Amino acid sequence: MAVEVTKLGFHLNSSPSLASTRKLSKASFAPRKLLDISASSIVEQQRNVSFTEPETRLIGALLGIQGRGRNASPQQLKEVERAVQVLESQEGVPDPTSSSLIEGCWQLIFTTRPGTASPIQRTFVGVDFFKVFQEVFLKTDDPRVSNIVKFSDAIGELKVEAVASLKDGKRILFRFDKAAFSLKFLPFKVPYPVPFRLLGDEAKGWLDTTYLSRSGNIRISRGNKGTTFVLQKETEPRQKLLSAISTDSGVAKAVDEFISLNQGGAKFESELLAGEWQLIWSSQSLLKLFPIVLKTETDSWIENAANGLMGTQIVRENGQMKFLVDILFGLKFSMDGTFIKSDNNTYDVTMDDAAILAGPFGVPMEMKRKFNIELLYGDDKIRITRGYNNYIFVHLRVDASQNK
Repeated sequence: MAVEVTKLGFHLNSSPSLASTRKLSKASFAPRKLLDISASSIVEQQRNVSFTEPETRLIGALLGIQGRGRNASPQQLKEVERAVQVLESQEGVPDPTSSSLIEGCWQLIFTTRPGTASPIQRTFVGVDFFKVFQEVFLKTDDPRVSNIVKFSDAIGELKVEAVASLKDGKRILFRFDKAAFSLKFLPFKVPYPVPFRLLGDEAKGWLDTTYLSRSGNIRISRGNKGTTFVLQKETEPRQKLLSAISTDSGVAKAVDEFISLNQGGAKFESELLAGEWQLIWSSQSLLKLFPIVLKTETDSWIENAANGLMGTQIVRENGQMKFLVDILFGLKFSMDGTFIKSDNNTYDVTMDDAAILAGPFGVPMEMKRKFNIELLYGDDKIRITRGYNNYIFVHLRVDASQNK
């Protein structure tokens, strides 16, 4: 995050609720400390998060990017860089290093990947299951910047600390001096085996804050190795939902809260938007964000595919719909059909043209499925529906060009 020391190894530069009705996997339950917070208080906290329009555009560009930028496509990187440049050209907090808004704990949302990225950075920062934070405390007798990789509430974290000083209103100078693992199953800290004193200048670096939002929620920084970092104190609701899915922690609860907060709101899209939509979570599966792993109560993978419980859904403006699932060795399952709006947010779906595809060749299959899709929430990035057998689906839009 703020750390760009290669040898150091850390380059951190209204129906019943879904949570109460679905049969949850063990991994789906939220940590105890989260369960102690009422849903209403969480919703109220989310309502109070404030972002300007340019900040919202940056957040939108970041949605769906894996590994905090590690696996971003060239087009995604261009969109993020464009949004970053817009914010950097605007007036944020002047002299951000002197502001109390820079103090506190920041979550790393995105980082670019220079060729000098260390093995530790590639291992931890690019894994969505781990959360990465930066603590900034400059207004103390011992000013420090610390980078933290939180493995999970059950396992613990790795914390790398640096002595900090200010060069000017934007630049923080730092020198790493200690690091340790804090593991829940051990009563003591385990030192991170790096001889900081022997590293000399390799343990030093600097970090410029090029944008600090006036709400104190977003920070953009650039480091001494040329890396760009996007950090947030408060994440917006869609980010919270995707984070729950990527860590497989309390997803059903997060979906319930998200729908409660957003249904019928300004962002709500009452139509099935055209595009390619990747299924990232289902209420009757152990779907993980990337890659997809499936285990449902239905009998076979082909039934799961035909019922929309796997893979990608392609929606076209002419009322055509396609399910597309990668199988093995280049084989794909494809099923085409139609959808017709039958009510305000409900659609009748008929899927009746199935085939196994191998390149340009296909083997037809006799299959037919009819079910309803109820749109619970939709915008240009995320869609939540109730579909086959009343299962809840969360889709992420990965391509908006499928409109014919």
